[in-house]
Amino acid sequence: MPAPGNVSDTLLQTTGLVKEFKGFVAVADVNLSVRRGQIHALIGPNGAGKTTVFNLLTKFLPPTRGTIVFNGHDITREKPAQIARRGIIRSFQISATFPHLSVRENVRIGLQRQLGNSFDFWRSERVLDSLNGRAMELLDTVGLTDFADTVTVELSYGRKRALEIATTLAMDPELMLLDEPTQGMGHEDVDRVTELIRKVSANRTVLMVEHNMGVVARIADTISVLQRGQIIAEGAYERVSRDPQVLEAYMGSAETELQGAHG
Repeated sequence: MPAPGNVSDTLLQTTGLVKEFKGFVAVADVNLSVRRGQIHALIGPNGAGKTTVFNLLTKFLPPTRGTIVFNGHDITREKPAQIARRGIIRSFQISATFPHLSVRENVRIGLQRQLGNSFDFWRSERVLDSLNGRAMELLDTVGLTDFADTVTVELSYGRKRALEIATTLAMDPELMLLDEPTQGMGHEDVDRVTELIRKVSANRTVLMVEHNMGVVARIADTISVLQRGQIIAEGAYERVSRDPQVLEAYMGSAETELQGAHG
């Protein structure tokens, strides 16, 4: 496994991270180093512990042992709201949960949350309108300008995920955590969202859990492979996809998928 980057290059570092549930070890001694400005993918078979790691990083779960350091600060015992204020934002935390509001209104709510007015729905229309300029900038970033006045429930699945990314960006994250961003999508939507992730990562760091190896091969700078709660391989896609332990973890049938993802 490669050595962690320099402290100045490392945005997020976990050391000896463990999560046990009544004797079951879901995450076992995970040492994860996420470098600034990279797209870092966390992959592995079902039940490998990927979502549990995300829950530990965002403090939805407390770790049994180990430390989490973000931007040089030990955040191991901090609360979810503190983590969010530091700039670690998970996509579903601020997803479009208002299906009967317009696309622009959903992004505007995300902007309100950044300002500390999360649930202040009684603010004057003038104050809310002041957020429209930034909301439209974000919609332009994710390719939804033409859908600003569309009721969110009417969006296609892929465009709803693009809106989730826009509402995440509204929180101005330093580290974006994307949990299965292309899950359940058709080929066209997968391509759209993959390119969107590449685009928005230009000025920030992304840590993503993703099953689609084609997506990982195209955009991930570094890949960490989990199996039974442990990291068994780490590095660039070309290296990881040929690692015997990784191929064994994916049970043969995924070997073609792993090694053919560039095709």
